[in-house]
Amino acid sequence: MELHLDAQMLMQVALAMGLGGIMGLERELAGKPAGLRTHMFVAGAATVVMLLGDVVVSQYVIEETTGTVQTDPIRLFEAVIGGISFLGAGAIIRGQHNNVEGLTTAASLLFVATIGIAVGVSSYGFAAGLAVLGLLVSRGILWLEGSLKAPHE
Repeated sequence: MELHLDAQMLMQVALAMGLGGIMGLERELAGKPAGLRTHMFVAGAATVVMLLGDVVVSQYVIEETTGTVQTDPIRLFEAVIGGISFLGAGAIIRGQHNNVEGLTTAASLLFVATIGIAVGVSSYGFAAGLAVLGLLVSRGILWLEGSLKAPHE
């Protein structure tokens, strides 16, 4: 693999980690178990899976004499989503009085993985928009919920 390509891929992973960190910081400030570092690693890992999938397929095509390779890139998505689902399940707990906690953290991990996938397929603007949208949803809905609650007397 070329050094230029390696550097480009590292920058893509760094971008995904930075964008994932936007939502991770919000989770960190909210005191949730999956915070800044977790979200950054999830977004970065999703990007790595996508990039390495592309590298492997490209190398296989070059090595093949026929030049045809049948691949299913959706399987890469499935691998990322399956791994993140396992991680998200660990964030969900049932507390006292049968209340369930951690669902938003699990969902934000999944959402951050899709940001990583978007960076991995070179959709940078889309990935940045997703990070901003995720932050707006996370903080905006929290603010809306707080403003809709009846004041305590």
